[in-house]
Amino acid sequence: MTLSITPSGQACGATVRGVDLTGELDGAEVEQIRAAWLKHRVLAFPDQPMSDEDLERFTQCFGPFGHDPFFESIDGHPNIAAVARAADETAPVFAEAWHADWSFQEFPPDGTCLFAKVIPPVGGDTLFLNQAAALAAMPADLRAELQGLHAIHSAQLPYAPDGTYGEQDQGATRAMKIVTDDSAYATQLHPLIRPHPETGEDTLYSTIGYIIGIEGMEQAAAMDLLKRVYAWQTQDRFVYTHKWQADMLVMWDNRCVLHKATSGYDGHERLLHRTTIGFNHAVRA
Repeated sequence: MTLSITPSGQACGATVRGVDLTGELDGAEVEQIRAAWLKHRVLAFPDQPMSDEDLERFTQCFGPFGHDPFFESIDGHPNIAAVARAADETAPVFAEAWHADWSFQEFPPDGTCLFAKVIPPVGGDTLFLNQAAALAAMPADLRAELQGLHAIHSAQLPYAPDGTYGEQDQGATRAMKIVTDDSAYATQLHPLIRPHPETGEDTLYSTIGYIIGIEGMEQAAAMDLLKRVYAWQTQDRFVYTHKWQADMLVMWDNRCVLHKATSGYDGHERLLHRTTIGFNHAVRA
């Protein structure tokens, strides 16, 4: 079996055909998909009428399930969360800011899978940022400032009781089930520049939102540096804009891309089922 892979022509991303994700994948198919995933960072598989069981099986081909601490799972599937928005919902769109999933964990997930169940006729694109490309193009003086620094990651800004989705959001009616609690105040250190654990390619890791400071640096200086990095890493030239179709699965490499949701579909329902590909010790160099 040979996959048909069509690059997006943008900063990253490719469309994959020639494989049936509603059935069991053999070892050769998994390896071909993994190789494409590492090369293109974001893969889209159109025309895959997958069940929740299919989504779970596919996810586990690439690693264990990750832990999603602030989402409620769907009934009967503890490792699937519904990324949902009702047609009449007025709350701010969920995750409309650049981030790498769960970077505040000690071992963040290697990747994320989203399966499209209900897609609005307009809007709702997902944007991806190629952080290896952003680092490779970064001016030498800015890169030198980052070298050897460890960022302080935390979920407190979005998921603490006083965060974006905490008490101030309780009056909003959301179709998506978000859970906030004091565990969001915990912190975790990760290098701002680190090698990809499978390819060895240096990449930036995460951004303001889950990063609240830099180890050993005064807060004002840290935020100034982080804002300059943010301005660099979020340039349009590093972006892939993904347009959804129903029955499409998308997987991305959380270790080297950022992503964010977009709006533009008021009055329409949107529903995707999500799994995380957990930290996989078996693929570390």
